[in-house]
Amino acid sequence: MVLIAQNHLQFIIEVGLMTLVGVMLLLNIVPISLSMVLFVMLILAVGITLLFGFDAVSLLLLHNAYEFTHFFGPIAIFAVVTLLAALPMMKEVGIRVANLRIFVFLLIGLIAITGSIVHRIFFPVLIIGILIGLFIISKSFRQKSIFTVKRVIAVIGVMIIGFGASELLSEILHMSVLSPLLRVTRLEEQALPSLTLVLKNAALIGHVQGSSYWGILDTGFASGYISLPYQLITSLTLPFPIFYGVLSNKKDVIDYFLPGIFGYTYDFGYIALICLLLGCIAVIFIGFKILAVYREKREIGNRNYLGREALLIGALAAFSIQAVEGLFFSNRDINGKALVTFMFLGSMVLGHILMVKKR
Repeated sequence: MVLIAQNHLQFIIEVGLMTLVGVMLLLNIVPISLSMVLFVMLILAVGITLLFGFDAVSLLLLHNAYEFTHFFGPIAIFAVVTLLAALPMMKEVGIRVANLRIFVFLLIGLIAITGSIVHRIFFPVLIIGILIGLFIISKSFRQKSIFTVKRVIAVIGVMIIGFGASELLSEILHMSVLSPLLRVTRLEEQALPSLTLVLKNAALIGHVQGSSYWGILDTGFASGYISLPYQLITSLTLPFPIFYGVLSNKKDVIDYFLPGIFGYTYDFGYIALICLLLGCIAVIFIGFKILAVYREKREIGNRNYLGREALLIGALAAFSIQAVEGLFFSNRDINGKALVTFMFLGSMVLGHILMVKKR
């Protein structure tokens, strides 16, 4: 049947469309009040903090990490930015938020510490994601810009301190897995061969047949370097080439050492990359347009959209930082399980379209 995916790209598109439809229905069926959004995001943020904490303890004591930050990291940003967006809304309606603000900042600190132990790049990503969220909040509430010279210097200083703390901790504990310098060194050693592979073999659609790991079995398109989680593929018994088990490290040549723009170009071709970039820009543009509609309704005294506005701000910030991180720094952050997160966050932005038009 036509609807049964024939390759990884078709499967990704189908799952993405189903996710979008599901989110649209959810946003229109469930009454989304500000109090409900606040409650759900608090539970989500606490749950992610515990999950990251468990992962950090597993790494430090058992030398085994599940790396939840790759796919839950953007969700953590989504949760905390949504909470930060809800605070001024609650203040506008006369609710005291001082104690809640302290608790939210405590959660952010715990998420930053536990997440950074396992994923060396998580700390700067979290900080930048929150800054994007605060920028959107300031624009939505017509506040002064959050970006000043002192604040920019302070943020850079915090990132440097975090980088140094991770490196120092790796030296003290003799755990190279904690060292951010090790990652930089590995990228320097491996990025050039990986980049050469992509540039020599990428085509408008897919890549040169036989240039992937699969050799003569390679079809020249959707060779499995970009895919949804292999557990989902195997559970549906889809006959796609996938890297898992002992073959997982063979995927790193594209998945770990290169930005997503090269990974998607190699597996699906230049046309797919252009479509992906245009799609990301469209999601962000549409998100800001819908946010402007919510702001207008709030400013005329309509409080029915406060919960949805907070959700949209959180999703927009998280989607934006994951897109930048995955496309321009590490392909792994928009691949596999992280790709599911990416599609979910994009759906959480686009899902507001139906609601806005209907109302």
